[in-house]
Amino acid sequence: MSITAPLGFRAAGVTAGLKTSGKPDLALVVNDGPSKSAAAVFTSNRVAAAPVHWSREVVKDGRVDAVILNSGGANACTGPQGFQNTHTTAEKTAEALGVSATDVVVCSTGLIGEQLPMEKILAGIGSVTAALAADGGPAAATAIMTTDSVSKQAVFTGTDTEGKEFTIGGMAKGAGMLAPGLATMLVVLTTDADVQPEMLDVVLRDATRVTFDRADSDGCMSTNDTVVLLASGASGAVPSAVDFGAGLTEVCAELARKLIGDAEGASHDIAIRTFNAASERDAEIVSRAVARSNLFKTAIFGKDPNWGRVLSAVGTTDAAFQPDQLNVSMNGVQICRNGSIGDDRNLVDLEPRAVLVEIDLQAGDAEATILTNDLTHDYVHENSAYSS
Repeated sequence: MSITAPLGFRAAGVTAGLKTSGKPDLALVVNDGPSKSAAAVFTSNRVAAAPVHWSREVVKDGRVDAVILNSGGANACTGPQGFQNTHTTAEKTAEALGVSATDVVVCSTGLIGEQLPMEKILAGIGSVTAALAADGGPAAATAIMTTDSVSKQAVFTGTDTEGKEFTIGGMAKGAGMLAPGLATMLVVLTTDADVQPEMLDVVLRDATRVTFDRADSDGCMSTNDTVVLLASGASGAVPSAVDFGAGLTEVCAELARKLIGDAEGASHDIAIRTFNAASERDAEIVSRAVARSNLFKTAIFGKDPNWGRVLSAVGTTDAAFQPDQLNVSMNGVQICRNGSIGDDRNLVDLEPRAVLVEIDLQAGDAEATILTNDLTHDYVHENSAYSS
């Protein structure tokens, strides 16, 4: 039940008529408490959408009662009217729930540069509120999809030091523009653990840093990226920061993998692991440089284990390494050894969808993995055949 697996939450997803396809496009997640603790992270894109500006203010006091999300329109680059539409959406949702508008996070996704059809959204708020249910998580996850082919959900269950059980649930949307800073597309996370806002903020930033921040599909950052975490406290469990953080990271990692696995047009899911680096930062920038190399991504699409394209990307970074000490493996075959020719590249099997590229810098003991995908004809077609 994803976001409604934890106690204290209701959710729903309905069709408000925002999508010409007639598919569900309006979702609502409500925290029934007893606690209303929350934290969130947002896109670092300087061209941020109106709902991002609104929601940043909402979460500052560490309380969120509800999250209203629409697909079918980003409400980005829409000027003062766009911000007013966000405000009106929050007010209408708050009125329907009997809460304050300043405790309602608003999220939007879809086409940039067009005003939302507010008459449809306002009518839809009545419908989605009436549909709220304790098992409504899957419906909400479906309603936030845009170019996604499947909904993305995850659940984790753990215990605190006294043996009390707590649950963390999550839903995400995103199939393109996945190169986030602090978040990725739209993600709602829920938990029935009793966790204060200050701790939520710390563990959320730690979790997103090593999961969503390392999902880099196409090097493009959205104007609307939001990850919001709500805690109801309904289970009575009080986990440590370490235990809760581990569970949250597991949920975020699963969602990040599903985002990359559903990337627009992709035929390969690629994990780029850089290890034996001088620092985690070095390992991350090396893996990301390779992930953003169109030459590398097209080679994988063509099932060509072209390790020269990996090394050329590594060489663009300022990471600590010696060129004659670099090792590169693809799917377990070390095809580059000490910056030169390794095992026969024809031994590499790139038929499976999963591809593991491992880069050994021989410069330390740190590592980091970036998740990406190949660059295909279908990606080009999908992103050129319509406005997105």
